[in-house]
Amino acid sequence: MDEEGMEEEEDGGSSTGYEAAMDDHNHNSWEAGAEPDQPRDLPLLPTKGGGLNVNTSASKFRELQRCYSPEPVMNVITVEDYKSTYWPKLNSAIDQLLTQSPGDYIPISYEQIYSCVYKCVCQQHSEQMYSDLMEKIADHLERVSKELRVSPQDLYIERFNLALGQYMGALQSIVPLFIYMNKFYIETKLNRDLREDLINLFTEHVAEKHIYSLMPLLLEAQSTPFQVTPSTMANIVKGLYTLRPEWVQLAPALFSKFIPNILPPAVESELQNYAAQDQKFQRDLMQNGFSRGDQSRKRAGEELTYYGSSTCAGSRGYR
Repeated sequence: MDEEGMEEEEDGGSSTGYEAAMDDHNHNSWEAGAEPDQPRDLPLLPTKGGGLNVNTSASKFRELQRCYSPEPVMNVITVEDYKSTYWPKLNSAIDQLLTQSPGDYIPISYEQIYSCVYKCVCQQHSEQMYSDLMEKIADHLERVSKELRVSPQDLYIERFNLALGQYMGALQSIVPLFIYMNKFYIETKLNRDLREDLINLFTEHVAEKHIYSLMPLLLEAQSTPFQVTPSTMANIVKGLYTLRPEWVQLAPALFSKFIPNILPPAVESELQNYAAQDQKFQRDLMQNGFSRGDQSRKRAGEELTYYGSSTCAGSRGYR
């Protein structure tokens, strides 16, 4: 049969079958014995047998080759290959990104890391890669939390600000590097988003454990001019609001100085109520071991049960 006849037979007289196959392909559906799925906006790679994992004709395949210039056949990445070669490269890059200071130059190949992630996604290692990434970053944040716990009180606010800023800066690189894992595993299979998951890790492993140590110091610094720079105060307050908006309830007046429209318009008849709410908040803090200028700050998560059955307990799972 000549090539023209073969193409007509394979095309089936319409593009419906091709489009349906591409639709299944783009939804990341895995079939028994099929080649790994690949992102829609990346080149469709040939299978081991030389064809595509969609039902397309030889002419369409040649057209794809001309348009996308696909790579040679991708070698199979075994579980052992992933553990011994691919994940170590990713692990090292993540280490550097998590510990860099603002403005630092990181000597890593973003193209190489991006390629590693793409290949692992194509070869069905997304689940393991996601698990490894979350465990890696959780371990890092546990170390950050322990370092904050032993920080001198006069350095506590600055060190928390540094830890928060460093982590948020790292996410600006980490999230794009894992964009294909996010698009074709986390969003598709888990119905979540990588950035939100990583922000939740900081909330769980750092912010939740330190919020009741940090908040009294922020309130004290607010009442003492120049004790903390305005930029540091703004960064922390805005950061806490990003992590968990309902923390506004802990100190509405403080948050309202840096987050617009936090408080409703003031009503003169309610001024006494506003004052009473502030006094109640101060009493609640004192009842849980905090007093103005307290030099024996307790470790977060140990003695504190503040709002354990009300505000904060109710705020879990907010997102």
